[in-house]
Amino acid sequence: MAAVLPEDISIAHHHGTDPHATLFPEEEPFVARAVAKRRAEYTTVRACARRALAALGRPPVPLLPGERGAPRWPAGIVGSMTHCPGYSAAAVAPAQRWRSLGIDAEENAPLPPGVLDMIALPADREALATLPPGGPSWDRVLFSAKESVYKAWFPLARRFLDFSEAELVLSEDGTFAARVLVPGPVRELGGRWAVGDGLVVTAVTVRA
Repeated sequence: MAAVLPEDISIAHHHGTDPHATLFPEEEPFVARAVAKRRAEYTTVRACARRALAALGRPPVPLLPGERGAPRWPAGIVGSMTHCPGYSAAAVAPAQRWRSLGIDAEENAPLPPGVLDMIALPADREALATLPPGGPSWDRVLFSAKESVYKAWFPLARRFLDFSEAELVLSEDGTFAARVLVPGPVRELGGRWAVGDGLVVTAVTVRA
């Protein structure tokens, strides 16, 4: 994850689930009926977020889901969390330096059949067709990049952004550009992608 984020953003991650991670009492109701796997991921990613906050000198606090499940960060902080099977990560930064950020992690494997049809616009497909074979699973990179775009855009716009409402162009150099197709506070977004340890990770940052 450090490969896709600026150095002044605090990052914490964990491979697998953390058996020592615990929840605040305020967080417990949100996973009271969750299966063990979901609870472990929810707990681990919040432990990552609290470690990332601690690196900024912030005390541990409950991190509760807000509108559309987006985490509610402490005042003066922007951040993002992600988890996929076997990996969790969180990134946080001071709001006076960054307006918003979004991160995502996925397994580096082709999307299941039919998913690309659901998330890719014709322009996305044309851009994918120009990328060389033998690299990462480009369709998965696209999916992850769109997730990061949404996570960075939502706190600014306060509205849902569908996969069909942003066009992306991936570049071989580990960057991507996104154009949001609906009105909002930000229409052009840039991000980075990387692969390693069987994962695809992406990030979008918006400077203050």
